[in-house]
Amino acid sequence: MDMLIGEYRITLDDKGRVSFPAKLRTVLQQNELMITQGLDHCLTLFTTDEWTGLANKILSSASIFDSQKRIVMRRFIGPAQKVEFDKSGRLSIPQSLRDYASLSLGGECVILGMSKYMELWSAAEYLKNYEDTNDAYPIAAESMRSII
Repeated sequence: MDMLIGEYRITLDDKGRVSFPAKLRTVLQQNELMITQGLDHCLTLFTTDEWTGLANKILSSASIFDSQKRIVMRRFIGPAQKVEFDKSGRLSIPQSLRDYASLSLGGECVILGMSKYMELWSAAEYLKNYEDTNDAYPIAAESMRSII
């Protein structure tokens, strides 16, 4: 599978659906995604294969007796839902996940391709996060200097 990359501006329609970018659809080559609460008040979207691998790793390392791992399971595994593309290439975003990510009907959204997964943001939250992390970006990038 090619990498899922790029930044795409889309709109959440009045029925809670987003028209998925054609460039990402051609990379996916499947008719469904797993979607869950991400970090920073966005949604995270995975192919079913990526989701299965990640969920299995989380669940195999988790314990109901570990409070930190329960938090991750409740916030990441618990709210996950499988969503299917309709015939027009749209995804219907479940209400509970729209609420979490502050996605409003008729509102502008941003999809970010992050190679193995995607993020779905309200445009306002994305801009706020971008501005809030602007000063931290050079430091964060420097922390990755060992990879080049």
